[in-house]
Amino acid sequence: MALTKQTIIEKISENNNQTPSQAKDTIETLLEIMKSTLASGEDIMISGFGKFQVNEKAPRKGRNPATGETMVLEKRRIVMFRCSGKLRDQINR
Repeated sequence: MALTKQTIIEKISENNNQTPSQAKDTIETLLEIMKSTLASGEDIMISGFGKFQVNEKAPRKGRNPATGETMVLEKRRIVMFRCSGKLRDQINR
């Protein structure tokens, strides 16, 4: 099962003696900062956790699976995550 935003809010609230409302505000602020940073094309590096990086994908040929029609998929930006060595080591214990 995936860790949800609500579960994170509850854990922050419990561990830091904050009300759930304060913890929610903290998480919402963090996520807004991350979204606006990535939207502007900048990377986010969190020491000991990893790096979120914006990459551009070039236009390419594709196919509509329903009709079989070929089409050109326009260029787009994607977010990639690369975990740190510390996180990788912790996961692979």
